[in-house]
Amino acid sequence: MSRSTISTFKLFELFPDEETARKYLEGRLWPNGSICPECKSGERITQRKDGFYRCNACKLDFTVRTGTIFERSHVPLHKWLYAMYLLVTARKGISSLQLGKEIGITQKSAWFVLHRLREACGTKIEMLKGTVEADETFFGGEESNRHMYDRINKPRERSEKVAVIGIRERGGNTVAKVTDSIGGLALRTAIKDNVLPGSVIITDENPGYARIRGEGYGHEAVKHVAGEYVRGTAHTNSIESVWAVMKRGMHGVYHHASRKHMGRYVDEFTFRLNAGRVQRHTTERINSFVDAVVGKRITYAELTK
Repeated sequence: MSRSTISTFKLFELFPDEETARKYLEGRLWPNGSICPECKSGERITQRKDGFYRCNACKLDFTVRTGTIFERSHVPLHKWLYAMYLLVTARKGISSLQLGKEIGITQKSAWFVLHRLREACGTKIEMLKGTVEADETFFGGEESNRHMYDRINKPRERSEKVAVIGIRERGGNTVAKVTDSIGGLALRTAIKDNVLPGSVIITDENPGYARIRGEGYGHEAVKHVAGEYVRGTAHTNSIESVWAVMKRGMHGVYHHASRKHMGRYVDEFTFRLNAGRVQRHTTERINSFVDAVVGKRITYAELTK
C-alpha cells in the first residue's frame, strides 16, 4: 500500500466510535480549548456531559457540531469521518447509493451528507501564479439523447448544458467555477479573480482570452483547430486532464447533476485536486476537510427548494 494512504481498517482503528471522533474533531477545531460558536469566546465555558458545553457569557449550549456542516445531523460523527475518507480517496467520487451502503444510512440521508461535504469543499484558495492554464468546458447531455416524448412534450427553455471555467497552476492548485457565460469578459474576470498579475496564461485559440495580455498577464495560445496541441512549454494538457476526471466522475458515478447543484460537484473535484490530492497523506487530507467544515452549514430545505 502507498505510504500516503491508510486502509479502511486503519481508519476504523483510529475512529472506532462517536466518542473518539468527537475528541478528534474538538482537538482539531478547538486546539486551544472549546470556543463558543456564537460569541467566539473561550473564557467562560462550562463542560457538561456527552460533549455538551455551556457558554456562560451568551448562555448558549453547544457541541463541536454547532456552526458546522454536522449541525443538527443525526449521523454519528465517526460515520461523517468515514464519508470524508471515502470522498477524498475515491478519485471520481462516490454515489449516495454506495455511501448509504457503506455507512449504514438511507440513500436520502447519504445524498444530504454528500452535499454538506461538498459545501465544505468550496474553500477559497490562494491566488494562482507562474505558468497557469485556462480552459472552459460544458457538462450536460445532448438534446438528441433525450427520449422523443420528452423532446416533444417537455421542451427545454434553455440549454441544459452547464458551462465551467477552469484554471490550473502548473504544479499547483486548480480553480473551477460554474459560469453563465464563456464570453471574453467572463473569462478575463475569472483569471483576474484567481491569478496574480505577471503570470503567464496558456489557453487554446478561444478569442475571449486574447485581451488578457493587455491586463498585466503574459499569454500564449495553442491552436487546436490547426492540430497544434503542444508548442514548447505551451499546452493545456493539465487543465484538460482535470476535465477528463470530472467528466468520468459525472457520467460514470453521478450520472447527472442539475444546474442548481453543479457548483458543489465542481468544488468536490477541485478539492480532491488541491487539499485532497493523493500526494498528501490520507490523514492530512481528512484534517484539511475538517478545517473547512466551520461556517458551511446548509439545510435540507435549502438543497431541495
